[in-house]
Amino acid sequence: MTDGVRPSGPSATGHKSISSAHIVFFVVAAAAPMTAVLGTSTAAFAFGNGPGVPVVFLMIGGLYLLFSAGFTAMSPHVASAGGFYAYVTFGLGRRAGGAVAAVAVATYQAIAMSTYGLFGFFATQTLRTGLGWAPPWWIPTLLLAGVVHICGRRAVTFSGNVLAFCLLGEVSILLALGIAILAHHTGPFLAIASPSTIFGPGLGISIVFVVVSFIGFEATVIFGEEARHPARDIPRATYVAVILIALFYSFSTWTITLYHGPSAIKAAALADAGNLYLTPIRALLGWPAFVITQGLLLTSTFACILSFHATIARYLSGIAREGLCDARLGSLHPVHGSPHRAGLVQTLVSIAMVLISALLAIDPYAGMFAWAGAFASLGILAMQVLTSAAVFTFFRRTALPIGKGVSFIAPLTSAAALMAALVMATANLGLIAGTDSSAVFVMPVLLVLIAAAGWFYQPSSPDTALSLEA
Repeated sequence: MTDGVRPSGPSATGHKSISSAHIVFFVVAAAAPMTAVLGTSTAAFAFGNGPGVPVVFLMIGGLYLLFSAGFTAMSPHVASAGGFYAYVTFGLGRRAGGAVAAVAVATYQAIAMSTYGLFGFFATQTLRTGLGWAPPWWIPTLLLAGVVHICGRRAVTFSGNVLAFCLLGEVSILLALGIAILAHHTGPFLAIASPSTIFGPGLGISIVFVVVSFIGFEATVIFGEEARHPARDIPRATYVAVILIALFYSFSTWTITLYHGPSAIKAAALADAGNLYLTPIRALLGWPAFVITQGLLLTSTFACILSFHATIARYLSGIAREGLCDARLGSLHPVHGSPHRAGLVQTLVSIAMVLISALLAIDPYAGMFAWAGAFASLGILAMQVLTSAAVFTFFRRTALPIGKGVSFIAPLTSAAALMAALVMATANLGLIAGTDSSAVFVMPVLLVLIAAAGWFYQPSSPDTALSLEA
């Protein structure tokens, strides 16, 4: 077997223009800090282990650092924009890789659709509050799709700079809130960290919601072909992104727990989830900060969509070079080096799905955001489990000088932990989707059918970028 994935032609490599910092911006933007803190963490407080949520963020951060150990150790040998597809192909074979490719495209598109729905919901709410009137949710959403496409067509550094600007606002307001809470707090600071609190009832539910908050960090390897120094930038960006997400979310949830009180945070989240953070922002930072926060909810979702647009476009470009879809999607823009044709397809699919949702009167929040997000959480976890297994088998079948901690312990431990999270997510799918409808349990079946389609479909041409010589 070869020890790496080789690009097969000039179209396989874009401009080597991005640094590890740019990659971190893409990853953290995909995690949507403002949306995750105000949305996902609130659900974890309400249905999970309440004041133990901040520690759960650190626990899951540790799990993903363990996952990243094997993931990044294999990355120098997988220089492909195919991401999970390339990993699983190298570790578990082409049919398993084809299954993951199909699941990846469906999952990332589901994330994009989930976020488009959330943007439409926030946009109409903001306009109605400010102007007393708002157009149908799908109108600002379609306008956003156009803006995202224009940004995604440009060089990747352009999108990276846009994401950095958006993230600065999100992080600043939440850090300011946390510091203000600490400045006004007079009680104990560590009562929330007791073992009985952390490992009490609801821990499994909290784990499910917290895992969802980390979605997107694995996109670091997708930008490997455009990184200036892939062997250095990809591992560095992965570790930095996971650490930043874990620490920031833990800090934000810890301080909001102090504000409401460890004994009252669960009840507060259940009673008024929408204002769990907005009320203290208005009380401690003032009305202008409250208004700015509502605007940042829009920029947060925009940044998330732009990040996933870039991710999906590069995924499509990577698998196009493998013969898994139209080869024309693998071409890059002659000036910007972006996978512009793949990006156009992603935009058109998103527009079509927004229009279909509007015609079917699907609610942008309770329908698009919740249901697509629940489906995506299953897909991401399934791919992470298979990727951990692929890392293990890859290093077992090669003679690369990698220590057992990275090649054996890390991938197997992370695979087992992520499988447990996948089981918990499946068991609590109705809670994640925000509905008691039994129809949500069609999602795992749909995921299996998509994987089966990818498993049985094989490229017609053997001349692909992934070389798997015996």
